[in-house]
Amino acid sequence: MTPDYFGFYSLPETFRPDEATLKRQYYALSRQYHPDFHATESSERQQEILDLATLNTNAYRTLSDFDHRMAYILSRHGLLEEGKQELPPDFLMEVMDLNEQLMELEFDPDPATTTKVETEVNALTDTLDAGIEPVLVGYEGLPADARPQALQQIRTYYLKKRYLLRIRESLAKFAARS
Repeated sequence: MTPDYFGFYSLPETFRPDEATLKRQYYALSRQYHPDFHATESSERQQEILDLATLNTNAYRTLSDFDHRMAYILSRHGLLEEGKQELPPDFLMEVMDLNEQLMELEFDPDPATTTKVETEVNALTDTLDAGIEPVLVGYEGLPADARPQALQQIRTYYLKKRYLLRIRESLAKFAARS
């Protein structure tokens, strides 16, 4: 079972947590669960403190990073299961076109085509980011019955963003070769 990092920090589940509060909670619990302060405790208690210190570190690493936080929330709601990651056909067609351009670059490096693909990927990313931002910001305030629809939108955004990240990584490889 996935630990409840938001509950651990006494924070509501949100895609846009208050970063100062998150950091404050992390540092407070880091001090509270630092193993050096519990050296005289029983070995069971020392192990419990070590487990809590590890939980604190993992919670902070996850919740302080936008992409990790998004994947964490989606996973907790069962929305990132293998094999259940369908995307809209129009987006897949755009990605297929970009991938074809990447294949051409592999055989015939061309700075103009590289720039064109980068521009297209940036435009797609900007459109995705602008479209999802209101959903991310408003998620915490949604009633429970409206959250599943918002989570589906966020899931689609997350999966699209991962596709675009792979294209960016391929572009970076081509840039490194030139």
